[in-house]
Amino acid sequence: MFAVEMRKLLRRPRTWVTLVLLAGLPAIVAIFLKVTGVGPRPGQGPPFLSAVLNNGALLPAAALALVLPLFLPVAVAVVAGDAIAGEAQQGTLRYLLVRPVSRTRLLWVKLAVVGVFILMAVVFVAGTSYLIGVQLFGIHPVPSVSGPVLPAEDAGLRIGLTVLYVAWSMLGVASVALFLSTITDSPLAAALGSVAVLIASQVLDVLDAAASVQPYLPTRYWLAFVDLFREPILWRNLQRGVALQAVYVVVLFGAAWANFASKDVTS
Repeated sequence: MFAVEMRKLLRRPRTWVTLVLLAGLPAIVAIFLKVTGVGPRPGQGPPFLSAVLNNGALLPAAALALVLPLFLPVAVAVVAGDAIAGEAQQGTLRYLLVRPVSRTRLLWVKLAVVGVFILMAVVFVAGTSYLIGVQLFGIHPVPSVSGPVLPAEDAGLRIGLTVLYVAWSMLGVASVALFLSTITDSPLAAALGSVAVLIASQVLDVLDAAASVQPYLPTRYWLAFVDLFREPILWRNLQRGVALQAVYVVVLFGAAWANFASKDVTS
């Protein structure tokens, strides 16, 4: 069943168009940086973008910081929101359930396929950005956020950890969208609901009056991967981010299962 769902994902033009669009924004930004030679001042703009002019190897981290606040979560929300609601809208959900496949297994497969899409998207953005960054700006010793220069192999490992951390963070978004996908027959409604949750989280994250709930917001630690480029690495917020997303995945997947397992499927 997983192979069937993966073929459906890979055969959809939407999947590849989404990947190209996600990688396109960092590419355009890199071209502007190269042509003008003007980057944001240190401390302003997305993390690492000001350092890309001096080292193209940092473009993957800057690219993920560019797409993380909006574009990547929207792409994940669209794919995950379509997981169950899309089948219901097309009238194919009940035919899927006619097979000797439990609803629990179907949900797990859908989540796994969305997880593969997330990893594809993050790796594609990071990989294309690395190639573009190297061609435009070259490779030089990577300075850490805290000052000391990082060895080349150490910098590569940290970028790899950044890819995994961002992918894990997006799995929380997928869980929100998958849950909403089980309570509506509209993929658009599920995707928009997920985006609304994330926008609300980002607004509350900068609101002083919401300080008491900020540590529990799903978007709170998305950019904590910046700490991977400190020397030494500061693990505190990274660990909190991993744990928080794990809670969201478990709770929301459990809610999706509880709703879907008892839902009357008529479409």
